[in-house]
Amino acid sequence: MSVRNHILGFPRIGARRELKYALEDYWSGHITKDQLIKIGANLRLKHWNQQKEIGINYVTVGDFAWYDHVLSMSMLLGNVPTRHRMKNNSIDLDTLFYIARGNAPYRTPVLASEMTKWFNTNYHYIVPEFFEGQKFHLSWLQLFEEIEEALKYGFKVKPVIIGPMTYLWLGKTTGKEFSRLNLLNELLPVYKEILNRLYSQGIRWIQIDEPILSLDLPKKWLKSFKKSYSYLSSSCKILLTTYFGSVLHNITTINELPVDGLHIDAVDGQYDFANLNSIIPKNWVLSLGVINGRNIWKSDLKNIFHMVKKIQCIRENVWISSSCSFLHCPVDLECEENMNLEIKNWFSFALQKCYEINLLTKSVNINDISILDEWSSLLYTHRYSSYINKQFLKNKLDQIQESDTVRNNPYIIRSKLQKERFCFPLLPTTTIGSFPQTNDIRELRINYKNKQITSEEYKLQIQKHISNVILQQELLDLDVLVHGEAERNDMVEYFGENLNGFIFTDFGWVQSYGSRCVKPPIIIGDVYRSKPITIDWLKYAQSLTHKPVKAMLTGPVTILLWSFLREDLSKEKISMQIALALREEVLDLERENINIIQIDEPALREGLPLRKSQWEEYLSWSVKSFKLSSACVKDTTQIHTHMCYCEFQDIMDAIVELDADVITIETARSNMELLDFFKKFKYPNEIGPGVYDIHSPNIPSVLEIKNLLNRAIKYIPLDRLWVNPDCGLKTRNWKETKLSLKNMVLAAKSIREKISNV
Repeated sequence: MSVRNHILGFPRIGARRELKYALEDYWSGHITKDQLIKIGANLRLKHWNQQKEIGINYVTVGDFAWYDHVLSMSMLLGNVPTRHRMKNNSIDLDTLFYIARGNAPYRTPVLASEMTKWFNTNYHYIVPEFFEGQKFHLSWLQLFEEIEEALKYGFKVKPVIIGPMTYLWLGKTTGKEFSRLNLLNELLPVYKEILNRLYSQGIRWIQIDEPILSLDLPKKWLKSFKKSYSYLSSSCKILLTTYFGSVLHNITTINELPVDGLHIDAVDGQYDFANLNSIIPKNWVLSLGVINGRNIWKSDLKNIFHMVKKIQCIRENVWISSSCSFLHCPVDLECEENMNLEIKNWFSFALQKCYEINLLTKSVNINDISILDEWSSLLYTHRYSSYINKQFLKNKLDQIQESDTVRNNPYIIRSKLQKERFCFPLLPTTTIGSFPQTNDIRELRINYKNKQITSEEYKLQIQKHISNVILQQELLDLDVLVHGEAERNDMVEYFGENLNGFIFTDFGWVQSYGSRCVKPPIIIGDVYRSKPITIDWLKYAQSLTHKPVKAMLTGPVTILLWSFLREDLSKEKISMQIALALREEVLDLERENINIIQIDEPALREGLPLRKSQWEEYLSWSVKSFKLSSACVKDTTQIHTHMCYCEFQDIMDAIVELDADVITIETARSNMELLDFFKKFKYPNEIGPGVYDIHSPNIPSVLEIKNLLNRAIKYIPLDRLWVNPDCGLKTRNWKETKLSLKNMVLAAKSIREKISNV
């Protein structure tokens, strides 16, 4: 039987971020809702046409989302938090934005729903909220409308939805504590209704994503899988879809499910193809995710050809696919007109990966590996690379001692010395680092990149922006200032541009959440620092004020995980290279009397392997990397770090081991729920739980911030508590920024005054 093909999902944001700009134009009132909807429809049609023309057998429908696909699922199931509901319980596109942003036209600003990382990726999803006794109902019908669109244009459609077990797992309970599994009986009838409606539309195959099967699941959750899929068994054929790792540890449960096919991630899962056929029921379709959905290197199609042929020779129903959704890849390599052609030939973005899938399918079906020759001839081969095996760097890394990753004295001693040096008030106020990136700043950087202005003109203009940021912070009376990061495009890309071993794209955008996109640098060689990166900007900023200016660096693990990695070297070794480069920067900063240095590691939890058995190894080298970059300073130099949008509880022991003097964390969006963790866990160093959500345009009131701080004081000793927003201010405008920070400072001063009068 011929092998067929499909993909698990396509990037929704557009090759040139068309959806991003449309969303932001709508939110700012520059276009109407109808115009936004039309732009979305045009993007979907374009992407479906591209997939069909390349030779993808099924176009995937349901992968498009206005903000986030988990939020889309919540809308489909009628799961709208009470604070976001209209009085008549109607649901529309503005409801979706209201949940995601806490703000929508003609609605009172409220707390947005919590946001966290999608498994071990840098994509953020909106966390579903559940309460005891909750009911669900088929609502917001975008999925069915999109299927009608696709069918109207003659596409062969395979819809995708998040499975009921994964949907419950991803959510959080509100109010009284209870097991989310208690809601399964209420949820399944709605899923059944969805499947029946899809069948009535003519759908025969549906992709149901259950990526939690890659995790170590409790027995009661595994048991509930059989109950769920026995109930959902229907006329639609179900392709149970897993990704981000192997599911062999849960294969007994999977094999008991009444489904029609299984998709496996054969990239991150590292399956033994020789034994795979005997493990999975013979009558199932086996979808092989052999094209990497999370990296941008060309696939070794000849090697994959041999693996697929092993399965095809002994199994009838085989599909070829991506390891996961292409959501995590840029859209189209052909947009990269300025990239060196030799280097460009090493890469493959989402559209090119679709081509890889089709080319591989053809070669397998006609049993002719020769048609892969041209593609394979362009693979990156290190025999010809001048970017790797730098002996001087190897020597430096070999000379690292255990003592290089340990501070001179423990925090309790350092803290006293730092308090004497800086004389901060109680509840010292600061920000996370970035200030608004205005159009003027972006245009300035573009003009400099395009050589339309000289380096001296660029320097003078950036200094003006730094001067303004320092002035505004002094007017607000913040205690620890930052230089605002006007010279930086992105917290990872900027450092990549100033380190050796990286290359960059013009349009390699990947969605992070909503309209927010990042452009990950690509690591193609050994990473090292050949010149200082931040020194001149920080020296200039510090010269403008008597208050301390905090240096801002991105940590080694975050630079690692938010880049596209070379695949010939372990993550640990790349991370240590980056850490050594940052260590040199930290020492230079200290020599220039920059004595507060923040090294951000928001990706630390993100990199945690899905299987707990692998956690210890990862945390060992990731913590060591951070400490190599930070432990070189004197006791009087204060090291900060920042983390956001993750399950901190999973790695709190590792966070303690980082031994940063101050950690700032995101807590505002969850209304400081994380603080409940500190009832039992006594964090030993200083901590700044974010007191307002910077991803929402809402301005926090003084009272709201005071209430959050008063909660924090119950769990964190007053002399170790900092006051800060929950993330950088890059995406906010100046009006929002100044009003929010003004209220934050007023709240901190009010509590200080109250304490001093007791």
